[in-house]
Amino acid sequence: MIKIPVYRPCLEGNEKKYVMECLDSTWISSKGRFVGEFEKAFAAFIGVPHGVSVCNGTAALHVALLALGIGPGDEVIVPSLTYVASANAIRYTGAVPVFADVRSDTWQIDPADAEARISPRTRAIMAVHLFGHPCEMQSLAALAASHGLSLVEDCAEAFGSRYQGRHVGGHGHIATFSFFGNKTITTGEGGMVVSRDADLIERASHIKGQGLARNREYWHDIIGYNYRMTNICAAIGLAQLERAEKLIARKREIAGWYAAGLADVPFSLQGEIGDVIHSYWMISGLVARASLRDPLRAFLAAAGIETRPLFFPVHTMAMYAAGTGALPVTEDLSARGITLPSWPELRKEDVAEICGLVKRGLDAAQ
Repeated sequence: MIKIPVYRPCLEGNEKKYVMECLDSTWISSKGRFVGEFEKAFAAFIGVPHGVSVCNGTAALHVALLALGIGPGDEVIVPSLTYVASANAIRYTGAVPVFADVRSDTWQIDPADAEARISPRTRAIMAVHLFGHPCEMQSLAALAASHGLSLVEDCAEAFGSRYQGRHVGGHGHIATFSFFGNKTITTGEGGMVVSRDADLIERASHIKGQGLARNREYWHDIIGYNYRMTNICAAIGLAQLERAEKLIARKREIAGWYAAGLADVPFSLQGEIGDVIHSYWMISGLVARASLRDPLRAFLAAAGIETRPLFFPVHTMAMYAAGTGALPVTEDLSARGITLPSWPELRKEDVAEICGLVKRGLDAAQ
């Protein structure tokens, strides 16, 4: 029986009030005041001028790539240590994901390894801010510029993260966010595409709305998709955004509790490397040897503590396994990584209990 889940959303603000307004007004689909208000407020929070909402984070990636003109015959460099949606969205366009290794300190895409994988077919690099730690955006931006490539930021796990003082999502050509139920702010299901380039956002909006022409009723001038966010989801998102700073601060506070509680335990938490602010979407760490990971997870589960493994390397999955070769850092981190509970209402005493159990579980697994 799960006593402490790995995550659950915090819905203690205006969520119910705004949803009831949608129900009372009957504006429950993709029209209504909350959609536009959420888009505008979210873009302002990120520090970019333009944002367009979609139905989920994977759709956001798909729309962003299509807006950049990515298609069949193209290649997009992406880290293998990511949720599979990053690669799937590339395949949706007809392009090919080319998997890169990550850095052992930050767990983020290695710019040097990415550069080594650039070919004449490469059109873009996807920087995935894994678990809330920003990628090395200065190096990636310079790399993309020197090769004439687009730079896409997958910020699904990084709402609240900052690189060199600026929120992630404003460093590349286009960026995407997810609002799934386990994200720092949620709409249940939802996503956002943001950019400083108005033309890219105009294309994204056109694509996500079935390719509907602007000035002609029921006329569609491209093949589009039904990727629109509902007014109800946007209402929840706007209410969540009102408490965003509080939620981010709480996540960082929880990370601090874990860091203190595990200071003398052979369990290495993902920390902050460089001029960054880590939003700690999830609290993740590494055991010393891969053989310790599953016994520790089983020990915690028996005590009612839910955990997750790090993502399995996408390049090892059947549909992507051809031709990549070994990515040693990715494979090592994935085999040793565990994600611990980190929802905003977690108490300090809960974290202390988890840290004690981690220590006991590792002692038992030795």
